[in-house]
Amino acid sequence: MWKRIDHQPKIKAGDGARAGRVKAVGSAREPAMVHPPELSEFQSFPVCEDISRHIKDVGAQLVKKVNAIFQLDITKHGKTVLQWTIDLKNGPGDMYPGPARLPVDTVFTIPEPVFMELVLGKMNPQKAFLAGKFKVSGKVLLGQKLERVFKDWAKF
Repeated sequence: MWKRIDHQPKIKAGDGARAGRVKAVGSAREPAMVHPPELSEFQSFPVCEDISRHIKDVGAQLVKKVNAIFQLDITKHGKTVLQWTIDLKNGPGDMYPGPARLPVDTVFTIPEPVFMELVLGKMNPQKAFLAGKFKVSGKVLLGQKLERVFKDWAKF
């Protein structure tokens, strides 16, 4: 973003570089994801880490059943604060923080409280989606397979 530091009403011929002095005040690009100062303030972070460990243990079986890549954009006050990728399409399966390294089949944009209720089984995903509590882009029906992954994790 550029900010003009001298305010002249008109630019006259011959004013040269003096007339258009500008000063850079920051980057024009905003980061895609806000990096929180402390991840401990988010309830979903340790849950995602635990699900990630579970996927590392049983991922090969899940890859055979699911065959999809999901991206979870967890929001707070309308802004993405955490982003996780669940790759159940390649190799032994993986879940890692950050955007997907490969093309994603489905992206879920979920407020953190709704995400917590979904993974803990306190909210029906289909009813929540139809009520507009979270957004899905891509292959919407794959969400049912992700629900099974969360239910499988909750058993342990």
